[in-house]
Amino acid sequence: MTAPRTDIQGPALIEELGEWQRTLRAQFPIVTAHPELAYLDSAATAQKPQAVLDAVHTYLTTTNANAGRGTYPWANRTTTLIEQARDRVKGFLDDPAPERSAVHFTSGTTEGLRTIARDWLPDLLADGDEIVVPVADHEANIAPWLEAQRQLARQGVHIRVRPMPYQRSSGDYDHIALAELAGGRTRFVAATHVHHVYGGDMNIHRIRRVVGPDAVICLDAAQSIGHLPVSVADLDVDFVVFSGHKAMALPGTGAVWARQTRGPEFTPGGWSGTPNTVGVASLATALDWLDTVGADRIERWTVALAARLTDGLRHLDAYEILGCRASLAADSSVQRRQGIVTFRHHAIDSSDLGFILFSHGFMIRSDQHCQGRAGERTGSVRVSLHVYNTVEEIDRLLGVLATLG
Repeated sequence: MTAPRTDIQGPALIEELGEWQRTLRAQFPIVTAHPELAYLDSAATAQKPQAVLDAVHTYLTTTNANAGRGTYPWANRTTTLIEQARDRVKGFLDDPAPERSAVHFTSGTTEGLRTIARDWLPDLLADGDEIVVPVADHEANIAPWLEAQRQLARQGVHIRVRPMPYQRSSGDYDHIALAELAGGRTRFVAATHVHHVYGGDMNIHRIRRVVGPDAVICLDAAQSIGHLPVSVADLDVDFVVFSGHKAMALPGTGAVWARQTRGPEFTPGGWSGTPNTVGVASLATALDWLDTVGADRIERWTVALAARLTDGLRHLDAYEILGCRASLAADSSVQRRQGIVTFRHHAIDSSDLGFILFSHGFMIRSDQHCQGRAGERTGSVRVSLHVYNTVEEIDRLLGVLATLG
């Protein structure tokens, strides 16, 4: 894992951003309405600020119509909204060449990845080509590529699926081993920006270096969009796929950004039905809100809270923290977890631990977290943070966990 930025963790950072965070927390009605509860499941879905709720209400009460299906003002405004939202996604991703890229709205990351696998990938590949699949990441970033392999086989095109290698000690991708298995027939690499269980930034820049300039890289950014800055000007990837509901927009919306410079042009197949117009409206507003408050500050806040949690957990012998062991201390010299901390109790089943924690007011996830076949086979508890979470919630959680040792 790479060396950390020294300004994104520690008590001084928490004090520096404390007033800023309290102002933002007050903008989430569901959070402020339930002060007795701590929502710690933002990797599953993020809560919505008032600005997004207002945008949804305004759209549904002033503009609601079908896009591209009429010539009256409401329909025209909706059509314009969709087109402007595409530009908004490009801007949010720091797209250096928006005139060449494309944005396609989907129901979320899963559909976006499947659309690429179904409608685009088969045209890239020929018999004997290879693709790399991250078999210990989220199932949504595994199953579509295996489906594509089966689809191609039915057409007489046989491709080889290479499992992405991992560093056993950290859960990060093993770029040295990847360099050894990637070759001239490696045409496509599926990767994840932030791991949904281990919480690590997967160092995507290393992948481009080892697979060369021609291989297509598809990035699952479900756990990074809305949580930290994401710049496609810096990340030399070809696809970025994410879900709106994890980025403070409504459920049922997401996007595929396509660079359009490697391989065939990305054009989803089939007839395009009615888009989720209110979802797209919420997404555009959510991206505006995130830009205003600063994704960099959100990252600094959530990384600092995750460091506080891991530092406390490492002193509790009853718990095992998953992922990089070297990053547990608050003063760790290695890269921090990106607001996701997953752990097990040595004696209490994770589902039981989830019920126990809810009885104390903590809403967390407790299962196998949809991890692929090469991932964790035993359930665990995942705490995932966002800007509305507080130091007090982390300290209270650690106090409860200590009583269960």
